[in-house]
Amino acid sequence: MKIVFMGTPQFAVASLEALIRAGHEVVTVYCQPDKPVGRGMKLTSPPVKQFALSHGLTVCQPAKMRDGEVAEQLRQLEPDCVVVVAYGRILPPDILEIPKYGCINAHASLLPKYRGAAPIQWAVINGERESGVTTMYMAKGMDTGDMILRRSIDIPPDMTSGQLHDALMPIAGELLVETLDSIASGTASRIPQDESQSSHAPMLDRSLCPIDWQRPAHEIVNQIRGLDPWPIATTDVNGVTLKVTHASVFDIDSGDGELAITAGDGKLVRIGMVQAPGGKKMPAADWLRGRRK
Repeated sequence: MKIVFMGTPQFAVASLEALIRAGHEVVTVYCQPDKPVGRGMKLTSPPVKQFALSHGLTVCQPAKMRDGEVAEQLRQLEPDCVVVVAYGRILPPDILEIPKYGCINAHASLLPKYRGAAPIQWAVINGERESGVTTMYMAKGMDTGDMILRRSIDIPPDMTSGQLHDALMPIAGELLVETLDSIASGTASRIPQDESQSSHAPMLDRSLCPIDWQRPAHEIVNQIRGLDPWPIATTDVNGVTLKVTHASVFDIDSGDGELAITAGDGKLVRIGMVQAPGGKKMPAADWLRGRRK
């Protein structure tokens, strides 16, 4: 198929690579504009742009999608399909109507649950036992279109959102290739989403980071897992605000010198790794020993 690909972060790279490997003709790649990154605020290209340029693909980075310019570009390109993976922008109706086979999206959740910007993280934060990828025909609403294919995986109790991200990334690429094959053969299904089962996964921000130790221990551990690798859960210990990762629930304190804090249900949350302001990430036990010297 003649494809226009739209995606921005690392998650979308595997999908673009899978389409190229499957022999699809990717005529243009759209991604968000370069942004300042890091302490030095160096202007940095998004991962999809870096990958696309390394493979000799044309890249467009429009600041707007609703001024008609992108729609006109797509009309001239005449793609069979527009494939969208974590692009970060909502496509207006005039764009959705242009491709021969429509606009197809791969979303990192088992729709209709976790529509929105951060489905991977919220699945972990909420303690879900499974997640997955859904491909769908894009519609006017956010992640509301008819579903085509879904594939699920288990979420182990110690998996972080970063690990779930890495597990789902190749699945999205595989599922997109299967989806385009079914569309080309005329066998693609259209499964309406059950609105009564829908939920929203809003963008993350640092207001979610502070740990409320009055909550049950398992909810705290899920928060720590879900906010890893960004924006990272935090807690104050002896006047120091620590970034916290790698936590687990225990009923009884082992007394082994590790950092364990009692949650609201009386169970202990044992902290595995911490990072103090200006310091390096280290085992919580090592940080405690350093404070006692």
